[in-house]
Amino acid sequence: MEKFSSKIVVFAAIGVAINIVFGMVVQLLNIPLLFLDTLGTIMVAVLFGPVWGALVGLVTNLLLGMLVDPTNIPFALVNIAIGIIVGLIFKKFEFNLVTAIVTGLIISVVAPLIGTPIAVFLFGGIAGGFSDVLFAWLLASGQEIFAAAFIPRILSNVVDKTLSCVLIYFVIKKIPAAFLQHFKLGINSKCLEIKES
Repeated sequence: MEKFSSKIVVFAAIGVAINIVFGMVVQLLNIPLLFLDTLGTIMVAVLFGPVWGALVGLVTNLLLGMLVDPTNIPFALVNIAIGIIVGLIFKKFEFNLVTAIVTGLIISVVAPLIGTPIAVFLFGGIAGGFSDVLFAWLLASGQEIFAAAFIPRILSNVVDKTLSCVLIYFVIKKIPAAFLQHFKLGINSKCLEIKES
């Protein structure tokens, strides 16, 4: 397990706040194909590994479920999986733009694979967003409910998760190496390597 530090806990709390704020802003603005509600999960997973990333994902959805809408709670599984996958990828592979894009594409498939059964089983496939229009059209055109719910989710996730990973890549690249050194007990060494090159 990753090393524990109160500094990492503070950074994780910032990750939760980033998830909530960006997710709510995108939702309020009703921007199609974007959620940006996993930016904090991705950032913490890249910097501190899969356990911290998963924890940020879990806490985000629990807080949203308690404070905003209880339907967010079951989707914690998606956010947890994103934290684990991103954390594992960036522990093993070099921290660069290509890896960020590939990681975004991987989680853009995994997220709807987990989220679609939850949405179908609990909510009849309705997501409460832009993708519901495509879902209704696919369902009316004869698609099975899982396919009708999955296709819009994968389309929006390809855009959202890839963009999220790329944004976090550029954010982390701009964080001063001296600041990241404060977290040397838990920081992903691959993030420090990019500062030296």
